[in-house]
Amino acid sequence: MKHEALAIRHVNFEDLGSLELVLGDRGHFVRYLDVGRGRIDAPNPLDPSLLVVLGGPIGAYDDAQYPHLTPLLSMLDKRIAAGLPTIGICLGAQLIARSLGARVYSSERLELGWSPLALTEAGRASPLHHLETVPVFHWHGDTFDLPEGANLLASTDACAHQAFSWGEHVLALQCHAEVLTDRFENWLVTYPGDIAKSGTTAAALREATARHGSALEEAARAMFDEWLDRFPDASRRG
Repeated sequence: MKHEALAIRHVNFEDLGSLELVLGDRGHFVRYLDVGRGRIDAPNPLDPSLLVVLGGPIGAYDDAQYPHLTPLLSMLDKRIAAGLPTIGICLGAQLIARSLGARVYSSERLELGWSPLALTEAGRASPLHHLETVPVFHWHGDTFDLPEGANLLASTDACAHQAFSWGEHVLALQCHAEVLTDRFENWLVTYPGDIAKSGTTAAALREATARHGSALEEAARAMFDEWLDRFPDASRRG
């Protein structure tokens, strides 16, 4: 297994964010596989010490429109079955849910903006306890059923299944805990249709991000750091 993190990226600015900073501190090499540059058929999903599937504006169920989802789901199937550290964020969380046999489908509403998580007892006992006192960022219109055997970690009023773990090695986050304030403007100029649909404005989102972003960055780094501590291949060098 290589001492590297492989991130599957659908949109250039939806990157690892705070998680990438944590991985850098730990001496991990970070490699992005950009879906837009071709098919996902090269990487061995068992090679990297961490696999992360990032967000994007497509549905986890849209195989017919986006053929790359089939090999990506196969990668997740093999990775999860092997018991190797795997994280999904937004679309990535939905794909993990689907890989574990759960249904993914359109929500009744678009959840867009900053709001706190309601942690379950399992969530408060997990690394997500770092997120309990800070608003986190949300931008999604799909949701999923909780996979069999998963532990629900967090919910919001708009989305019952915000985060779950499966075993010790899988973490799925519907919310964008990874978002960095200095990269946020890209969201506003790329998805104006979603902003209008949600009933908010770019100005309001910009202001909320300036107000909450730094606290989330600190909390998210602590959360990812604690989660990675459980894996020998993700420990610090030195």
